[in-house]
Amino acid sequence: MSSNEVILSSGARTPFGDFGKSLREVPLSTMGVHVVQASLARAGLEARQVDHLVFGATAQVDHDALFVSRKIALNAGLPEDSSALGVVRACGTGSQAIISAAQQIQSGHSEIAVAAGGENFSRVPYLAHKVRWGAQRGPFEFVDGLDYIYRCPFTKELMGDTAENLTARFGYSREAMDDWSLMSQQRAGLAIASGFLARQITAIDVPDGRHGTRRFEHDEFPRPAITREKLASLKPAFRKDGLGQVTAGNSSGVTDGAAALVVARQSAAQAAGIPLQARLVDWAVVGVAPEIMGAGPVPAIAKLMHRTGLTVADIDYWEINEAFAVVNLHAEAQLGIPRERTNLYGGGISIGHPPGATGIRMSITAMHHLADTGGRYGVISMCLGSGMGMATLIENLLR
Repeated sequence: MSSNEVILSSGARTPFGDFGKSLREVPLSTMGVHVVQASLARAGLEARQVDHLVFGATAQVDHDALFVSRKIALNAGLPEDSSALGVVRACGTGSQAIISAAQQIQSGHSEIAVAAGGENFSRVPYLAHKVRWGAQRGPFEFVDGLDYIYRCPFTKELMGDTAENLTARFGYSREAMDDWSLMSQQRAGLAIASGFLARQITAIDVPDGRHGTRRFEHDEFPRPAITREKLASLKPAFRKDGLGQVTAGNSSGVTDGAAALVVARQSAAQAAGIPLQARLVDWAVVGVAPEIMGAGPVPAIAKLMHRTGLTVADIDYWEINEAFAVVNLHAEAQLGIPRERTNLYGGGISIGHPPGATGIRMSITAMHHLADTGGRYGVISMCLGSGMGMATLIENLLR
């Protein structure tokens, strides 16, 4: 391994909170500081040793939204002369934070960085566009800021409608999607019971009552006790004509949370004593038709395999974001990705999907799995709203 290789280490995340529940009153910058400090502590680093921070978020919340990366950096203790960057790449925003930090290192502009990201969708405001200049007459409406996140900018369809388009175009069944969803919930339940997920979580204090706080320690969204019958009883969430297949049960959860990990030049990591856990090998981002954005992982993974000379059989572990169950069914069918090596600890359907944190959560999961099993390669992939796919390849250094 070259001394200039980019290594990944010491990931940490908050528990993911269900929409409007435990993390509702916690500013995104507070969550960001919490996970950055936890990641640095796990790496044995002092904040003053870090020269760059990248923070990814798709939703602007709170007064500091435009400057949240810099606020998190300084409040986490990074030196004043360090730099910070905010990134957005739809559902791949967390993965983009890792890549952007790596690019800073590869270009010689950074030695030790932190890649972080998160969302607090519960705090996304309603917007009144006509207030500034005045409505001419009659009532005016408030627009839900989340609508900007969940609606395709081209077709104006909700993202769930694009999942319906993919389902119809390739003939995936409701039963297959519900089967995947049940599996995701059950796998998350096992990962909770075994303590696997607890290893990546750093508990955070949240408001409780008028003046008190409590310790928030576990993901709030998983429903491991859900049954096949309950999933089958749910009505389509996006198509009201009775022909829909996509439901709340086979879609990702709207959740809040943040995640972080250390990204460093290998030589700098060794000098600082950072655990060398994984190597960022390569990545690929491709475009697809926006109306079937869920197809994105297929060409992204194919491009990544071409770039690296690897095949699906060479990959020991896969994390493919469960934006909708059909996304995973499509990748499985088109690429031959084995289910027994994919999303073994739950995913977006069971744990939830805050885009700024998701790619980092998935990377941490893949790193832990490879370390536990001695596998070599892991791929983290997702579809991106507006019509893209993204995939990153990591190599386990703890074999």
